[in-house]
Amino acid sequence: MPITKGFRELVDEAMEQVKTYSVAAVRARLADPGVQIVDIRDVRELEREGTVPGALLAPRGMLEFWVDPASPYFKPVFGDESREFILFCGAGWRSALATKALADMGMTNVAHIDGGFTEWVKQGAPTETLEAHKKAQAAQRQSRG
Repeated sequence: MPITKGFRELVDEAMEQVKTYSVAAVRARLADPGVQIVDIRDVRELEREGTVPGALLAPRGMLEFWVDPASPYFKPVFGDESREFILFCGAGWRSALATKALADMGMTNVAHIDGGFTEWVKQGAPTETLEAHKKAQAAQRQSRG
C-alpha cells in the first residue's frame, strides 16, 4: 500500500493550523506561572541532550492518554485550563503534530516551539541535564509538602 500523504505534508498541514512560538517568545515567558513547557522527546534524547529547566517530560507516545481525563493514564497537570502548554521536540515536527492532535482533542491552550530543542540550544536558551532536571523536580515536590 503506497503512502498517499507523507510526513512532510502532515507536518506542513499541522504547522498551518497550530499556534507556533519562537524560542525568544517562549524564553521570555519561562518564569510565567501560566506557562508549562512540555518536552515530548524520547528518554534517549533527554539522556543525551538534556532538557529545558522546569519542563514537564511527557513522551510523545503517551501524550493523548495523559491529557484525556477519561484515560487511566490521565495526568492532572494537563487539566489546568489556566495554563498554556507549549510543546517541543527535537526539530519542531513531532511537536507540531502533537499540538495538532491535542487541539483536535479540544485543547485550546496548546502551542509549540518553532525549531524545537535544536533551535532552543542554537539560540543559547537555558538547558539542564536530565539528572539535574530530576533532582530539581524532586526538590520542588518536597517543598510543596
